Amino acid sequence: MASDRPTRSRSGALCRQLLLTLTILTFACDACKKVTLHVPSKLDAGKFVGRVNLKDCFQSANLIHSSDPDFQILEDGSVYTTNAILLSSEERKFTILLSNTDNQEEEKILVLLQHQTKVLKKRHSREKVLRRAKRRWAPIPCSMQENSLGPFPLFLQQIQSDTAQNYTIFYSIRGPGVDREPINLFYVERDTGNLFCTRPVDREQYESFELIAFATTPDGYTPELPLPLVIRIEDENDNYPIFTETTYIFTVPENCRVGSTVGQVCATDKDEPDTMHTRLKYSIIEQLPASATLFSMHPTTGVITTSSSQLDRELIDKYQLKIKVQDMDGQYFGLQTTSTCIINVEDVNDNLPTFTRTSYVTSVEENRVDVEILRVTVEDKDLINTANWRANYTILKGNENGNFKIVTDPRTNEGVLYVVKPLNYEERQQVNLQIGVVNEAPYSKEASSRSVMSTATVTVNVKNQDEGPECSPAVQTVQIRENAAPGTKSNGYKAYDPETKSSSGIRYKKLTDPKGWVTVDENSGSITTFRSLDRETETIRSGAYNITILASGKDGRTCTGTLGIILEDVNDNGPVIPKQTVVICKTVMSSADISAVDPDDPINGPPFDFSLESVPDAGIERMWRLTKINDTAARLFYKNDLPFGPYQVPVRVRDRHGLSVVTPLKVILCDCVTENDCALRTDPRTGNGEVRLGKWAILAILLGIALLFCILFTLVCGATGTAKQPKAFPDDLAQQNLIVSNTEAPGDDKMCSTNGFTTHTVGSSAQGICGTLGSGVKNGGQETIEMVKGGHQTLESCRGTGHHHTLDSCRGGHVETDNCRYTYSEWHNFTQPRLGEKVQLCDQDDNHKHAQDYVLTYNYEGKGSVAGSIGCCSERQEEDGLEFLDHLEPKFRTLAEACIRR
Repeated sequence: MASDRPTRSRSGALCRQLLLTLTILTFACDACKKVTLHVPSKLDAGKFVGRVNLKDCFQSANLIHSSDPDFQILEDGSVYTTNAILLSSEERKFTILLSNTDNQEEEKILVLLQHQTKVLKKRHSREKVLRRAKRRWAPIPCSMQENSLGPFPLFLQQIQSDTAQNYTIFYSIRGPGVDREPINLFYVERDTGNLFCTRPVDREQYESFELIAFATTPDGYTPELPLPLVIRIEDENDNYPIFTETTYIFTVPENCRVGSTVGQVCATDKDEPDTMHTRLKYSIIEQLPASATLFSMHPTTGVITTSSSQLDRELIDKYQLKIKVQDMDGQYFGLQTTSTCIINVEDVNDNLPTFTRTSYVTSVEENRVDVEILRVTVEDKDLINTANWRANYTILKGNENGNFKIVTDPRTNEGVLYVVKPLNYEERQQVNLQIGVVNEAPYSKEASSRSVMSTATVTVNVKNQDEGPECSPAVQTVQIRENAAPGTKSNGYKAYDPETKSSSGIRYKKLTDPKGWVTVDENSGSITTFRSLDRETETIRSGAYNITILASGKDGRTCTGTLGIILEDVNDNGPVIPKQTVVICKTVMSSADISAVDPDDPINGPPFDFSLESVPDAGIERMWRLTKINDTAARLFYKNDLPFGPYQVPVRVRDRHGLSVVTPLKVILCDCVTENDCALRTDPRTGNGEVRLGKWAILAILLGIALLFCILFTLVCGATGTAKQPKAFPDDLAQQNLIVSNTEAPGDDKMCSTNGFTTHTVGSSAQGICGTLGSGVKNGGQETIEMVKGGHQTLESCRGTGHHHTLDSCRGGHVETDNCRYTYSEWHNFTQPRLGEKVQLCDQDDNHKHAQDYVLTYNYEGKGSVAGSIGCCSERQEEDGLEFLDHLEPKFRTLAEACIRR
């Protein structure tokens, strides 16, 4: 137990210590987050309110802001009013925002201004003194020389406050160079306000320092607003000007004008701008090669220009300049730096290409083509393999026939002369050419057209060679009359030796003869017909027949020519009618036009004479007539209203010389509008022909067939459904005549019949057999009256297993009847009262007045009338009176047949 007590005491003390520490930290944090200042109710502008210890909350704050524009917070935490403030309420709040831009941290402090009526006398007396005293700081901001040699610490100036006359004032400074980089560069004596610098300063690193000076009393009261203090670092010429590039490279065209811009150099200086330390001056120190001065430099801009127009790339293609830049406006004591500038002279076409020789001689054999005969060379001082150096050659004179061409060899820049069209020694033995040359690029200097082009002469000697025979002209013609007898001779193709102008010693041979009509004499070239010639053959065009002849000389050289045989026409073909089938649409036409052609030459052709060729027992002239339209056409008319059908009409056509041909024409008289309509008919007389159906017609037929099948299927289904019921009508009622049905109200349909006449009630399984069809059945407001031909059937009483039923019993319910037979009189007695009642009702409208559109009464036409009474509701007195149906008119007979089929 004794050992436990010290342990508990130590643990309890530790807990109390931790709790106390936590309480202190909590109060410290609350004190940092929230500050309360006691102020009077009225505050003037520029009034010191109090101080907030900012370091307790934020070690380093780059930015300090107030959420209330009426208050200003300084770096030491002093709070001043910017405007006059009157505290109408007991307290006023605003927030101080502290932020560090380096690590992006932020801190907020809430300031509470509470109204305090009792103010300390000491502070009250201080405020009175401050109201009377004139606030003033001294002296004005100062400066110091950069790179100062000391001695250090170096006195800069003294700062003083007028409040030092009444209070003990301590001075302090903050800002860059004090508590921020560069740290501890400046300091101030607390009691005297003397400001010192501890080491040299480089202006290129720090141009100035903006410090804040504070004047406070020993108890921490700040009677003065902080003083912004600017320490400017005065520049010293301690930096050399530096060119932006170690070596400048420019290009300038040769022969450019004086003052042409070559390029611009530039240098920089880190010293203070707009001072002599940065006022630079450029100059050229040296030029290599050291010829005449060709370039100049502007001293302030550094622009290099040409000072001469004698730049010649062919002499010197590159210059090197040594340039200098110096500050202090170029004075001898200024700092300077040098650099190198290389200027390349750009080539221009200032040198013409010139032939190395003024005349050339060459030779070529005649008839040679695409052969090189000469190469010419030129000299050009311009830059090789550029447009200023490459040459363009041309033939100026002597090539009027286009025998030559000259091109440039891209590798050697030589001119190559070719023969592109064969030369003839017999025509010219020598050709003189004049050639010229220029560059691809235009000449840069002004000169006349004569001095721009260099020229030379070329003499081409043509060498003779044995050429063999010459087929000239290449196409020769002879005339032969068509149908000439085989063996007819004529002149043929002639070739000659170009040197001797003679045809002796030349051999001829036939190369092509499409029809094999002629033979060629080997020595003379004459031709002999081998068979009869026909001008109207399909392969003959324009009356000319061509064969190819090969002529060969003694040395085996050959040439080829064409011999055209012009066939003189003979009237050996009569005119014919090419269209031998003619259609006449009789409904719209009374004639047809026919035309004839003659394959012979027009001199043996039209005008034609048309006539009908007589045929025994055919009567051609009686049925047809011909009239002439023009020289090659006629019009054929039919006479006497001929019936439809085809006809054979022979027509004779004669040419101008009387040669004629009979053409049998097939003339079709057709019932049509156009000839195409008749072409589809097989029998033009009757109009019955082949009908060609299109795809839409076939589709319509198929759809119609499908519809008929659907109807048939519906009827079959209906018949199948009713087949399960007894037959509604006897088989011998095919002569039924009239069925009248008046539906007065919707309801169930019922039908009573006997001997197979089945009455079916909708919705019921009742069946009744009540005599011949024609009974009046009434149910649910619907009444059906059917009158049929009764034959020998009678209505008797409805009998079912020993029970007698009236007709009314057939209207509904379950009726079982074997036979219901009645005589005609019974049927008449039963129907007459009901029909009379119905007629009486039908004869009136809703107001019980006679209606004009209901059943009317007609008189009986007489005994023995075929039709009987024409009234649909008239009384039938005869059992049989329908014999007139056997003698109907044709239209009614068709209707009767349709009814019988049903």
